[in-house]
Amino acid sequence: MLLHVPKVLTAEQVAHCRARLDQAGWADGRITAGHQSAKAKDNAQLPETDPAARELGALILDALSRNSTFFSAALPQRVYPPLFNRYAGGQSFGFHVDNAIRYDRSRGGMDAVRTDLSATLFLSAPDEYDGGELVIEDTYGSHNVKLPAGDLVLYPGTSLHKVTPVTRGVRTASFFWIQSLLAEDAQRRLMFELDVSIRRLSADVPEHPALVQLTGVYHNLLRRWSQT
Repeated sequence: MLLHVPKVLTAEQVAHCRARLDQAGWADGRITAGHQSAKAKDNAQLPETDPAARELGALILDALSRNSTFFSAALPQRVYPPLFNRYAGGQSFGFHVDNAIRYDRSRGGMDAVRTDLSATLFLSAPDEYDGGELVIEDTYGSHNVKLPAGDLVLYPGTSLHKVTPVTRGVRTASFFWIQSLLAEDAQRRLMFELDVSIRRLSADVPEHPALVQLTGVYHNLLRRWSQT
């Protein structure tokens, strides 16, 4: 499931992120690439240990914790600390699939995070740069994604994807991965659609007796399928 999650960050939060990132010490983006991805990756990336990366990553995680659409679609068990990248001057990232496992060392250990879902949070407005589309391939074809600053796209970590060359301006974004309570994309899709339907029914006919049954079905499916 490919999902656009609007307004994860407010305009003020985006401006704060941009100001901090403009003063940060960027490095070669291949520092987090696997062997194959490194051959296709040409961008700048903020080191995970940079104070700005830690501060802004915490800001993003806090915003995600309060975003009902993200939570309903991802059903997050673990979220890899957000990273930050930048493309300019023709930089791009060719087609690749994200590593299946990422190791989170932010808490002093090596916590394994299964990358069920990939996420890109755009921090540059579409009119600030040319190119830079996130192209995601799935069974329905190719999808070009270029969202407003503060918006996020969520997609399966199994997807083949790339970032096209940025030929004008600068494209700045945050990216990260989610280990979901449900490893299978088809299960997550069904649960998301069921949750959306329950919410709509609750708003339109809040006293409808089917609400209790449907909510029970939702939680029983989650209990049956979830991995904790």
